[in-house]
Amino acid sequence: MNQENTMACKTPAVELGFHCSNGPVDKIIEDLISSAGGIRRPAIVRELILAALKAGQEDDGKFDIKLMNTALKEMRYTAKVFGPYRHKHKVTVFGSARTPETEPLYRMARQLGRELMVAGYMVITGGGPGIMQAVNEGAGPQNSFGVNIRLPFEQKPNPVLQGNPRNILYKYFFNRKVAFLKEAHAVVLFPGGFGTLDEAMETLTLVQTGKHDPIPLVLIDEPGGFYWDRWFAFLEQHLAKTGAIDEADLGLFHRVDTTAAAVAEIRQFYRRYHSLRYVGDQLAMRLTRSLDTAEASRLKKRFTDILVSGGSIAPSGPLPIEAEENDVVDLPRLVIDFNRSSFGRLREFIDAVNRI
Repeated sequence: MNQENTMACKTPAVELGFHCSNGPVDKIIEDLISSAGGIRRPAIVRELILAALKAGQEDDGKFDIKLMNTALKEMRYTAKVFGPYRHKHKVTVFGSARTPETEPLYRMARQLGRELMVAGYMVITGGGPGIMQAVNEGAGPQNSFGVNIRLPFEQKPNPVLQGNPRNILYKYFFNRKVAFLKEAHAVVLFPGGFGTLDEAMETLTLVQTGKHDPIPLVLIDEPGGFYWDRWFAFLEQHLAKTGAIDEADLGLFHRVDTTAAAVAEIRQFYRRYHSLRYVGDQLAMRLTRSLDTAEASRLKKRFTDILVSGGSIAPSGPLPIEAEENDVVDLPRLVIDFNRSSFGRLREFIDAVNRI
């Protein structure tokens, strides 16, 4: 059969859609999901399959479909590795891969890892040498995750994570960044290079814009160090004073010069605050201990600027959708008519709640 006839025998492409009928393709996907078994969210898996098929139809021979394939496989494996530890709080720690063991910062990083482990936290690092290795040494292999990246230099798994099932190797930085922040309940940054500063700004941007829930962001240096002081001066003088950021955004992070202060800052953040969830136009802030109506009223007076016009802050139990989904229903709430823009002030609000 010549090439022309072979082409003529090919099945014509079906125009696929996520929300419309795809003819026999829908039945094939349904049968595939059923045959695989154990699929917990078949509607989402159906869309993943359709996305793959559509990408295959649209492939122009360039790099795109390979990138999609690798990215999805990396994200799936990340979820598999972290899945059994979702009940454990974790702290992501960034810092220079070039810090030698003889430096005070290395010793501080090791001490921080140890103190976080004692406080009940697991640690996530980039899995490489320097500050990352020191933190993993302090926390120990059983309490450590490595989120590593393939590089032509520097970034090899440190001895603590060699052969560790919680060490993940990524091709793409963007997948690695998702793992660093998606799984973290706090972030600590030691002095470092471009990578450290990149992660600092990435975290700040996500929290400032509400694309990541508020978390403790702690900048640590040795006593007398000025690394973060100079960085802060730049933010204050060239961003806050010119209106490029709000003054309140400078409160999205805290600077410390001891490991004990870093751990204390993280623990204080979760003193009463637990988590939050948006339900319709409202923000449900879960608390480990309830606030009464009078306390909520005082908070409203102080933080009226974070509310929509005529909005309120009121104690509550789980909202109906939370109860339906059994979403931490044992915890009390503050229901807030938040304006979804004042995220620096929202962090100040959380700090105020924790001080009550």
